[in-house]
Amino acid sequence: MAFGSGSGSLMWFRKGLRIHDNPALQYASRSSDVLYPVFVIDPHYMKPDPNSFSQGSSRAGLNRIRFLLESLVDLDSNLKKLGSRLLVLKGDPGEVLIRCLKQWDVKRLCFEYDTEPYYQAMDAKVKEFATAAGIEVFSPVSHTLFNPADIIHKNGGKPPLTYQSFLKLSGQPSWASSPLTTTLSSLPPVGDFGNCEICDVPTVQELGYADIAQDELTPFRGGESEALKRLRESISNKEWVANFEKPKGDPSAFLKPATTVLSPYLKFGCLSSRYFYQCLQDVYKKVKKHTSPPVSLVGQLLWRDFFYTVAFGTPNFDRMKGNRICKQIPWNENEELLVAWREARTGYPWIDAIMVQLHKWGWMHHLARHCVACFLTRGDLFVHWEKGRDVFERLLIDSDWAINNGNWLWLSCSSFFYQYNRIYSPISFGKKYDPNGNYIRHFLPVLKDMPKEYIYEPWTAPLSIQKKAKCIIGKDYPKPVVSHDSASKECKSRMGEAYALNQKSNGSVSEEELNSLRRKLEQDQNQQVKPKRQKTMTDWLKTEQ
Repeated sequence: MAFGSGSGSLMWFRKGLRIHDNPALQYASRSSDVLYPVFVIDPHYMKPDPNSFSQGSSRAGLNRIRFLLESLVDLDSNLKKLGSRLLVLKGDPGEVLIRCLKQWDVKRLCFEYDTEPYYQAMDAKVKEFATAAGIEVFSPVSHTLFNPADIIHKNGGKPPLTYQSFLKLSGQPSWASSPLTTTLSSLPPVGDFGNCEICDVPTVQELGYADIAQDELTPFRGGESEALKRLRESISNKEWVANFEKPKGDPSAFLKPATTVLSPYLKFGCLSSRYFYQCLQDVYKKVKKHTSPPVSLVGQLLWRDFFYTVAFGTPNFDRMKGNRICKQIPWNENEELLVAWREARTGYPWIDAIMVQLHKWGWMHHLARHCVACFLTRGDLFVHWEKGRDVFERLLIDSDWAINNGNWLWLSCSSFFYQYNRIYSPISFGKKYDPNGNYIRHFLPVLKDMPKEYIYEPWTAPLSIQKKAKCIIGKDYPKPVVSHDSASKECKSRMGEAYALNQKSNGSVSEEELNSLRRKLEQDQNQQVKPKRQKTMTDWLKTEQ
């Protein structure tokens, strides 16, 4: 039963973990006597799962959980400066919210709109209860630059499937010409929360996780304060901002990454994408010339909105089956190859070093992500993109449902991008950025003494060199799981046949047709009994990209 009197608002934080440019928080605090700023610790997301391949819950690796907790501690600190605090509860978020609405005297429920299917389903139940109870619901779009539903409506009810068509439809954001509210002077006091069990933001140890060595932790700290600090540092170099050009940038740079590393802060809403956009526009006004979308920094924010829009308007966006924009491809089910890739044991140092960085940092440069995604899918191993997506979804601190799925669809040539003959070489691509192999030496110390001539393909080093480097291939570091030359040719052939089937079926490939092609491809592979010749150095130095 509700108690108390006056006008109370409940601000439900999920993403949007910030004070600046937070329309839901601003509305919740307006004309309210009391304010309940709530975050619910979801066991589904936070509870340790001993069966997962890395420390973490069933949904997230420990790096991302730690980043979220740091973001919550920072949010609580910033709320306290405004005369409030964060009320942390535990349980199923939808059920907890409804319980709070029943017990507290709340006239208004505010939360940032979320396009992910998980939140869409939960929010519908909470809204239904609130509306029936006569509680006003305010759920503004502020996680993206545009409202994906508006873009889809402009396009006749379907999401635009190319970046350029998205740009034509979107135009300038409607809010862009007005200054955003980036500070609040104070907030209403916290209301009486009765017998609801409120706790402080837990530590990872209190959640049941063991201590981790410092070198196993991501170097990126969570929270709005850190996000705004990184933003200020990034935009202070106006020349760098003006000349930023993706996909250029060094994927092997790790002491000072070649990008802003603001993606995890955008993912959790510690940084407003709208505020970032306005800051970039302010820089552009002060320079003579600057890069433009799709390669500019503003272009990257627009890519983010593009994927959000397509994801929101495409049923089954996160899977191959039942996804109308996804090519149906008979990927193999080779668990050994998947595990070798996931655990950085492919025998290709460039690929394995990237995967070690993923495990340790929860982040890597976008071109590094491209390389390992291509290698797992259409480049070498022909493993299903959904398997790689699951690994990224777990381990990345910036894992974002729409962007992660969108990029795996793209890099596996399942959607958006279809030039499957263009493959990232696991040998030559990294070498052109880092010929000495410093990135590999850092993340794969077993190879730190390998001469640079062999660092990208250590299996070609004479045994005497391997002994001197204290790294015997096949013992201290694995042999390659596949021969890149032959594997990539086989992948291209398979992709060609899969594309032909999709074209023949006009995109409606049946399960029977897909299985039939899978059997054919397996038979073709089994019939290839040509003797393998030893690769020469010339073979390995062939470049594909």
